[in-house]
Amino acid sequence: MDERNYRSNRQDEENETKQTENRNSSGTDESSYYYSYGPFQSVNQEDTANHMGSNNQREEGNVEITKPDPVRPVPTYYNSEPSEQAKRSSGGGNGSGNGGDQGNGGKGNWNYNNRKPRSSVRSLLFSFIAGMLVITVLMYTADRTNMFTPETALTNTGNESSGQEASTNTGGGNNVTASLLPTGKEDVSSVVTSTSPAVVKIETLAKQSSRTGTGQGGSNTSDPLYQYFFGNGTEGNQGQSQQQQQQSSNQLVPLGIGSGFIFDKEGYILTNQHVVQGADVIQVTLENNSKPYEAKLLGSSFDLDLAVLKIEKNSGDDAFPVAPLGDSNSTQVGEWLVAIGNPEGFEHTVTAGVLSAKERTISIPDEETGKTREYSHLLQTDASINPGNSGGPLLNLNGEVIGMNVAVSADAQGIGFAIPSSVISEAVKYLKENKEVPKEPVPFIGASLMALTPEVAKQMGTDVTEGSVVASTIFQSPAYQADLRAYDIITGANGTPYATSQDLIDFIKKQEIGSEVTLNVVRDGKKMDLKIKIGNKNDFDTSQTTDTQQQQP
Repeated sequence: MDERNYRSNRQDEENETKQTENRNSSGTDESSYYYSYGPFQSVNQEDTANHMGSNNQREEGNVEITKPDPVRPVPTYYNSEPSEQAKRSSGGGNGSGNGGDQGNGGKGNWNYNNRKPRSSVRSLLFSFIAGMLVITVLMYTADRTNMFTPETALTNTGNESSGQEASTNTGGGNNVTASLLPTGKEDVSSVVTSTSPAVVKIETLAKQSSRTGTGQGGSNTSDPLYQYFFGNGTEGNQGQSQQQQQQSSNQLVPLGIGSGFIFDKEGYILTNQHVVQGADVIQVTLENNSKPYEAKLLGSSFDLDLAVLKIEKNSGDDAFPVAPLGDSNSTQVGEWLVAIGNPEGFEHTVTAGVLSAKERTISIPDEETGKTREYSHLLQTDASINPGNSGGPLLNLNGEVIGMNVAVSADAQGIGFAIPSSVISEAVKYLKENKEVPKEPVPFIGASLMALTPEVAKQMGTDVTEGSVVASTIFQSPAYQADLRAYDIITGANGTPYATSQDLIDFIKKQEIGSEVTLNVVRDGKKMDLKIKIGNKNDFDTSQTTDTQQQQP
């Protein structure tokens, strides 16, 4: 029994020893790791033994295989959409095959794009073009919205735009004046068609002897009246040679060019006195007629700067065309006007503008006579008036003459003046008969005044700070007869203070001829009142020279 047990135990130990040897011989020296291409994961020996027990074969599903890294580095530009080749390798996108990775969110289907980055020159070019487009759009927007325009300018521009929209603009952008003109009974072209034949060109000639001492350009060209305000087109005569200047004293030479208009069908012509001043021969040329008429001077007025000429029609000729006189008093400021003349010798030039103001007063010295022309009641217009326009008509849109072009400011543009037809109508009947035109009464006291400035008051040693200082008086004038003396300070009139000399002059001009006023005067520090009778300036000789800062009421 004991022996049997001993054998049995011995048998068990041998079997156990054999099993141990079998296990050692079946792979104890082999590695228990399985490698894949790339990152790896290990498998335990116990799992390996279990798999070896099943026909000693490993199942592929129990091994994790990670996708290898790409051989080349990922380029900068890539496309997240899978390429066609990747789609084909993944079995058409159905998840079959080892190349598909659909179950992993499509992360493996990147199609790398090997395009090279754009060159810097092309980028700069595109950036420049884009910047220019942006700046253009911004500038256009700022212009259309008036982003940088002040409010006052916006208001004025808006008013002007409204006027443009209300008018009919059939021309280009340069024809602003024509496009803004309103259409009434007559438009500009109709006015020109009906009136232009009555506008004439006036050329004056003088004998050589009468031009002695007046300069090469004639008596008119040496006068500031013509050099700065009117101009008679004598520039062509300045190139005459010395030989021509030494010709016979009886030879006629050109003197100037101006304009005029026929106001009576019998051949009566109106123009400025300065246009025909000093002329021995006056030639008148009508539109579309190259043969001039010789005109006769019937009468002229230096003070009014008006002259009437007469031409005789040839046998068989029709009646002369006429430009009728209108009423300047009914013309309103802002009304459109048309000027026709011969500026710089360019015959029948037409310009248009508006009536800028009425009742303007200007003074122009005449170098030849030494007198000063005092213009009053003038019409101001912005219609272009140039040398040679003098004497031409200023027309309303009904084709009526409401003024005669006479002067233009030399220091500005768009400031022209015309003698109103109301003054012309009263004078023309006297000029036709060569009679002296009665002068309009001008209130006058005959004293030259200057402003009382602090410096003048200090030199005079007076405490008076406001008023007018008497510089001089005209002999036998109302001021002279009232014993108004030089250095008297006029502080007021009729008890009303007047701080400046211009205020006092304006007061005197409003008084009636023959009326009496009381001047409040300070003389040597003492106050006194002087009664003075308003006189008529036309009855006194005012040719005496006064200081440029003095004003004479």
